[in-house]
Amino acid sequence: MTTVSLRLPDCLIKETDKRAQELHIPRAEYIRRAIVTLNMQVTAEQRRRRMMEVSRRVRGESMRVNAEFNAVEDAPDA
Repeated sequence: MTTVSLRLPDCLIKETDKRAQELHIPRAEYIRRAIVTLNMQVTAEQRRRRMMEVSRRVRGESMRVNAEFNAVEDAPDA
């Protein structure tokens, strides 16, 4: 495990200590959990953005295919 040194405002440390005590866990564990939680949130947001982009591309292709089907259905000799 790697050691990390941080400079944090006193008010943030006080609140962190208070929350950690409420959860009956050490400060370091509380901070680890906070980092894990934020990493998961960022990953989920990145995944959501990728899915939206892929969805836009697929939607465009679907609209093109649907237009082709409509043209075939509307053709008098179809």
